[in-house]
Amino acid sequence: MQNALQIVYLIPLLPLLGFLINGLGRKQLSKPLIGIIGSGVVLASFAISIWVFLQVKGGNTHEAHYFDFINVGSLQIPFAFKIDQLSSLFLLIITGVGSLIHIYSTAYMHEEKTEHFGRYFAYLNLFVFSMLLLVMGSNFIIMFIGWEGVGLCSYLLIGYWFKNHDYNKAANKAFVMNRIGDLAFLVAIFWIISKVGNVNFGDVFAFAEANKFSSTDITVITLLLFVGATGKSAQIPLYTWLPDAMAGPTPVSALIHAATMVTAGIYMIARSNVLYSMSHITMDIVAYVGLATALLAATIALKQNDIKKVLAYSTVSQLGFMFLALGTGAYTAAVFHVMTHAFFKALMFLGSGSVIHAMGGEQDIRNMGGLSKKLKITFWTFVIGCIAIAGIPPFSGFFSKDAILLSAFEKSPVLYGIALFTALLTAFYMFRLLFITFTGKFRGTHEQEHHLHESPAAMTIPLIILAVLSIAGGFVGIPEVFMHGGDKLGEFLAPVIKPHGTHTVSHSTEYMLMGLSTGLVLVMIVVAWYKFRNYQRSEAAGLGKVLENKWYVDELYDKIIVTPLHKFGGFLKSVIEKSVVDGLVNGVGRMVQYGSRQMRLLQSGQVGNYVLLMVVSMVLIFVLQFFLRK
Repeated sequence: MQNALQIVYLIPLLPLLGFLINGLGRKQLSKPLIGIIGSGVVLASFAISIWVFLQVKGGNTHEAHYFDFINVGSLQIPFAFKIDQLSSLFLLIITGVGSLIHIYSTAYMHEEKTEHFGRYFAYLNLFVFSMLLLVMGSNFIIMFIGWEGVGLCSYLLIGYWFKNHDYNKAANKAFVMNRIGDLAFLVAIFWIISKVGNVNFGDVFAFAEANKFSSTDITVITLLLFVGATGKSAQIPLYTWLPDAMAGPTPVSALIHAATMVTAGIYMIARSNVLYSMSHITMDIVAYVGLATALLAATIALKQNDIKKVLAYSTVSQLGFMFLALGTGAYTAAVFHVMTHAFFKALMFLGSGSVIHAMGGEQDIRNMGGLSKKLKITFWTFVIGCIAIAGIPPFSGFFSKDAILLSAFEKSPVLYGIALFTALLTAFYMFRLLFITFTGKFRGTHEQEHHLHESPAAMTIPLIILAVLSIAGGFVGIPEVFMHGGDKLGEFLAPVIKPHGTHTVSHSTEYMLMGLSTGLVLVMIVVAWYKFRNYQRSEAAGLGKVLENKWYVDELYDKIIVTPLHKFGGFLKSVIEKSVVDGLVNGVGRMVQYGSRQMRLLQSGQVGNYVLLMVVSMVLIFVLQFFLRK
């Protein structure tokens, strides 16, 4: 069976072939064929991923070595894939949710020209290929190649409508902010190579477990990796690119925010849990940064009016919860929330796409209202997504969020209190979004109301599937307090992620915490219902205005970082480049030109001058020989 697992290369290869076929043939292929190829290759990868998952579940883990990628002196880095419990789970999430997003895209993007339709699916396939490479790599170098690949693809997809200058700026912002984190990741890789001699996960983690790293090495490496994760997974201070990534098509938002790119940082830290568990300093930093990000993003989401911006800040907040779990050592809880979040967040992004599709491109929820009457499937699936993210039992978000809140409570009651407050904000802003969009009277134009209609089957079927997963997805991680042996996910991941240890709280305390969080969430939903069921448009003021403007963080970054850099660049261009660099280069040219003009006089073509020079030369030679020679 080990040899059979060698074919795992097909999982990333198929989307890569889809990228090549659709990318090169976008002008020749028809739209239906492009959609079939683009969706089909990811579905095929999903089918193989299911088979691989079943093999791993049966105990067959494998490291598939294909060739030596780097072989310089003593440094040997193979191109190899690691198939174990963690990677097989992420394969299912990426290809499963990814295939639904591809199918959805065939209808959502149908109005695009054939050439651009092909370009879109080519980028989408390349994105999935890069993410698969990231989670399948058996060493940090292969992970880094996929890491860079998703960064490139996010740039291409966010700026897909490249004729819009603002969208290009958003793509550039995502690319540049990711590069900051990527540099830290790269330095961490160099540090590991200098100490271990290679970057294979098995060797690095064995080196760490043998206590061969110094405490400084462990702290610096884990902090550098975490900085890399803050870029990809949008944590403070590198989170501002993610809301701007809404410039891309809505299915792209679902792919970036739900199943792929933003979870890369979570995967990397979960994969490196051996290293992180050895550095209490880094763990604390990860927990505090995650919690601060969760709270900040949740407050901003309270006052956003763009349907996709609300979901974007919700994603940043949920990622903060995942980092809180990682920082408290609950790695399995973080991975569990990655999975459930992939279901309900993809559902809500695709649901928002269905709303935008029905509204003719309108994204401002203040111009919506009463859509539940016309978009019944979209409405009910969106309700399920909101209940799941709010953490109401027995929906999937309850189980994963409860595991995170419990780990925070065990770490510190203060952390728990802030995390619980953030969870309540989550319930409030998500149901605010739901009620303003789907209840009350329609606030759009008469033309928009006339054209309101439910989306086609290619869009609603993925919504229904994701809604079912959002309901049932949490049952793989039923806490011990409910059912002995119910945490199947924890048992499955145990060989890769060492169990966090036994819970220090009693069952009665755990029941109390669950009841408290659920009761308060229900209160927040009722408050949102009374406040927004008959929403009337009004302008924000005071703190509301500050939240609507995202705490002015973007403006602050512009003032203290972007503007000074632009001014410094202008100084370098106008003074240093023109006066110094150009002056030096042009000066050399002028000197050569002047010297050439003077030397040209030696070859004037006049015989008399030549005779004169000969006589002068002879006189100089005689003078040197007879009077100056010693």
